[in-house]
Amino acid sequence: MVSWMHDTLISKDIIEVAQEHVKQGKIKGITVEVGDLGHLPAEELNKTLSSMVPDWHVKIVTRKAKVRCACGYEGEPDILEHSHGHSVYLCPKCKAVPEVIEGKDIVLKEVEVE
Repeated sequence: MVSWMHDTLISKDIIEVAQEHVKQGKIKGITVEVGDLGHLPAEELNKTLSSMVPDWHVKIVTRKAKVRCACGYEGEPDILEHSHGHSVYLCPKCKAVPEVIEGKDIVLKEVEVE
Protein backbone atom coordinates (compact mmCIF):
# COMPACT_ATOMS: atom_id res chain seq x y z
CA MET A 1 0.00 0.00 0.00
CA VAL A 2 2.83 2.42 0.78
CA SER A 3 4.35 2.01 -2.70
CA TRP A 4 0.95 2.60 -4.34
CA MET A 5 0.52 5.79 -2.32
CA HIS A 6 3.99 6.97 -3.37
CA ASP A 7 3.17 6.34 -7.05
CA THR A 8 -0.14 8.15 -6.64
CA LEU A 9 1.36 11.21 -4.92
CA ILE A 10 4.05 11.67 -7.55
CA SER A 11 1.51 11.13 -10.35
CA LYS A 12 -0.89 13.61 -8.76
CA ASP A 13 1.88 16.23 -8.62
CA ILE A 14 2.69 15.70 -12.31
CA ILE A 15 -1.00 15.99 -13.25
CA GLU A 16 -1.40 19.20 -11.23
CA VAL A 17 1.68 20.80 -12.81
CA ALA A 18 0.40 19.89 -16.29
CA GLN A 19 -3.01 21.41 -15.52
CA GLU A 20 -1.43 24.60 -14.12
CA HIS A 21 0.46 25.17 -17.39
CA VAL A 22 -2.60 24.86 -19.62
CA LYS A 23 -4.40 28.19 -19.94
CA GLN A 24 -6.75 27.15 -22.75
CA GLY A 25 -7.81 23.87 -24.24
CA LYS A 26 -7.96 20.35 -22.96
CA ILE A 27 -4.91 18.25 -22.15
CA LYS A 28 -4.47 15.47 -24.71
CA GLY A 29 -1.22 14.02 -23.46
CA ILE A 30 1.97 14.47 -21.48
CA THR A 31 5.59 13.44 -21.80
CA VAL A 32 7.46 12.67 -18.59
CA GLU A 33 11.20 12.04 -18.33
CA VAL A 34 12.19 9.50 -15.68
CA GLY A 35 15.80 9.07 -14.68
CA ASP A 36 17.24 5.59 -14.21
CA LEU A 37 17.70 6.53 -10.54
CA GLY A 38 14.37 8.40 -10.22
CA HIS A 39 12.08 7.98 -7.21
CA LEU A 40 10.02 5.45 -9.17
CA PRO A 41 10.84 3.01 -11.94
CA ALA A 42 9.54 4.34 -15.28
CA GLU A 43 7.13 1.47 -15.94
CA GLU A 44 5.46 1.85 -12.54
CA LEU A 45 4.98 5.59 -13.01
CA ASN A 46 3.56 4.97 -16.50
CA LYS A 47 1.03 2.47 -15.13
CA THR A 48 -0.11 4.79 -12.34
CA LEU A 49 -0.32 7.93 -14.49
CA SER A 50 -2.20 6.10 -17.25
CA SER A 51 -4.76 4.81 -14.76
CA MET A 52 -5.25 8.25 -13.18
CA VAL A 53 -5.74 10.12 -16.48
CA PRO A 54 -7.07 7.50 -18.91
CA ASP A 55 -8.05 10.15 -21.49
CA TRP A 56 -4.46 11.42 -21.76
CA HIS A 57 -1.72 9.89 -23.85
CA VAL A 58 1.09 9.30 -21.35
CA LYS A 59 4.55 9.02 -22.85
CA ILE A 60 7.45 8.09 -20.58
CA VAL A 61 11.01 8.66 -21.74
CA THR A 62 13.94 7.43 -19.72
CA ARG A 63 17.16 9.25 -19.00
CA LYS A 64 20.29 7.27 -18.33
CA ALA A 65 21.98 7.89 -15.02
CA LYS A 66 25.41 9.48 -15.08
CA VAL A 67 27.79 9.40 -12.13
CA ARG A 68 31.19 10.76 -11.20
CA CYS A 69 33.45 8.75 -8.93
CA ALA A 70 36.50 9.70 -6.88
CA CYS A 71 38.46 7.12 -8.90
CA GLY A 72 38.02 9.27 -12.01
CA TYR A 73 35.22 7.28 -13.65
CA GLU A 74 32.40 9.27 -15.24
CA GLY A 75 29.52 7.49 -16.95
CA GLU A 76 26.68 5.08 -16.24
CA PRO A 77 26.70 3.33 -12.86
CA ASP A 78 26.07 -0.33 -12.18
CA ILE A 79 22.51 -0.25 -10.82
CA LEU A 80 22.11 -3.20 -8.48
CA GLU A 81 18.64 -2.36 -7.17
CA HIS A 82 16.00 0.22 -8.04
CA SER A 83 12.61 0.51 -6.36
CA HIS A 84 10.38 3.14 -4.77
CA GLY A 85 12.68 5.85 -3.45
CA HIS A 86 15.57 3.41 -3.10
CA SER A 87 18.46 2.71 -5.43
CA VAL A 88 21.69 0.81 -4.96
CA TYR A 89 24.36 1.68 -7.49
CA LEU A 90 28.13 1.46 -7.68
CA CYS A 91 30.98 2.69 -9.80
CA PRO A 92 31.63 -0.04 -12.39
CA LYS A 93 35.36 0.67 -12.21
CA CYS A 94 36.13 0.61 -8.46
CA LYS A 95 32.80 -0.47 -6.86
CA ALA A 96 32.61 2.66 -4.64
CA VAL A 97 29.41 4.72 -4.32
CA PRO A 98 29.75 7.58 -6.83
CA GLU A 99 28.09 11.00 -6.99
CA VAL A 100 25.02 11.18 -9.24
CA ILE A 101 25.35 13.89 -11.88
CA GLU A 102 22.11 13.23 -13.77
CA GLY A 103 19.33 10.71 -14.09
CA LYS A 104 17.71 10.91 -10.66
CA ASP A 105 14.79 13.23 -11.48
CA ILE A 106 11.24 12.84 -12.73
CA VAL A 107 10.39 15.80 -14.96
CA LEU A 108 7.26 16.83 -16.86
CA LYS A 109 8.77 17.62 -20.28
CA GLU A 110 5.74 18.35 -22.46
CA VAL A 111 2.00 18.96 -22.26
CA GLU A 112 0.00 18.35 -25.43
CA VAL A 113 -3.23 20.35 -25.72
CA GLU A 114 -6.18 19.96 -28.11
